[in-house]
Amino acid sequence: MASSSSTSSSSSSSHNEERPHVLAVDDSPVDRMLVERLLTNAGCKALPTGARIVNCDGFAVTTAENGQTALEFLGQHTTTNRDLKVHLIITDYSMPGMTGYELLKRIKESPDLKDIPVVIASSENIPARIEKCLEEGAAEFIPKPLQQSDVNKLKCHMTKFIKPHEWEK
Repeated sequence: MASSSSTSSSSSSSHNEERPHVLAVDDSPVDRMLVERLLTNAGCKALPTGARIVNCDGFAVTTAENGQTALEFLGQHTTTNRDLKVHLIITDYSMPGMTGYELLKRIKESPDLKDIPVVIASSENIPARIEKCLEEGAAEFIPKPLQQSDVNKLKCHMTKFIKPHEWEK
């Protein structure tokens, strides 16, 4: 199940709508936590409640442990709740059940989801796999493990949702 919670009650609705939202999909709890921590180190703050959504000055992160859960989350929240609209998806390539490539294809085939940038991450550097993902519409292919320098690559895909100078806080 996708992990999420509502933002703090002191946040205004308009502020939530302006905040880009990342959906991180990975079957590894360690890798999901790594994405959250990297974004936290980029100026974000984890909620004190220990909830799995990370609220930030610039964006929020929700995690899902597989492609099916990600699709369920997207179907429930992207078109019906503007506060939780997803602006970027980062997904592992190798996952049981539905690969990141299959998730990418499903997203790009959906009229409601096709405009969301999808970044594929993988520990396997296989040129044919990378090319296949990019041809299918992936915005980027990033080697795992993700590093702090990769956060800038993610940010560039969200510049239409946040001003670049806000990342320098």
